[in-house]
Amino acid sequence: MKRTVIAIIAASAAVLALSSCAPKTYQKGNRAPEITSAQIDTVSYALGLFYSKQVASSPFGELNLAQLRKGFYDGLNAEENTMVPEDKVMRIIQNHLMTMNSYTVEQNKIKGEEFLAANKEKEGVVETESGLQYKILEEGSGISPTTADTVEVNYEGRLLDGTVFDSSYERGESIKFPLNGVIKGWTEGMTYAKEGGKIQLYIPAELAYGTRGTGPIPGNSTLVFDVELIKVYKATEEPKDKKKK
Repeated sequence: MKRTVIAIIAASAAVLALSSCAPKTYQKGNRAPEITSAQIDTVSYALGLFYSKQVASSPFGELNLAQLRKGFYDGLNAEENTMVPEDKVMRIIQNHLMTMNSYTVEQNKIKGEEFLAANKEKEGVVETESGLQYKILEEGSGISPTTADTVEVNYEGRLLDGTVFDSSYERGESIKFPLNGVIKGWTEGMTYAKEGGKIQLYIPAELAYGTRGTGPIPGNSTLVFDVELIKVYKATEEPKDKKKK
């Protein structure tokens, strides 16, 4: 989440820097002769959709859409008496995103603790000394890997709200990686699976990506993985086309 916030701030700063020195070409009547009014309507709507997706996919939380529209209108029409001075725009956005990030990280911790407390009471779920939880979905008939081994797996990783953030099934191919090169929850969890079997891992944030998170995974996220253990390559073997997760 923190990296996402920083990326949004950097991108917004770049847009503002460019817009401050770029020629103001937004004005009624400024169109190429071959562009029709219908085409103007279509591209205008498309731009609205584009910017809405940027806002919706960013961690701003609740927004006042009326004020969002007003800010958009004032910016396009170069209003001089705006509600926010241009030199304070980035500071306001940055402070808001940082506050939302801290709140989200804290909420994820609470939700994760509540989920794990309830989940460990479910049938078939085992909690280990580290706090990792797992459930055997299908008992395999092969060997179990050690933390020094390499495994070939198919898997799907989800946040607690069901959002899929990674899936080898979607990519259409299995993946090989050494168990000593992934998050702690995977390293430990896969030792409870057997070749040919399936396991579900419930990984607390401290055994995953911690308070910082990574990519689409917000800080303090408890993660759920469905994993199919296809093959175990003992530490003395070297699998072909080895890929690190």
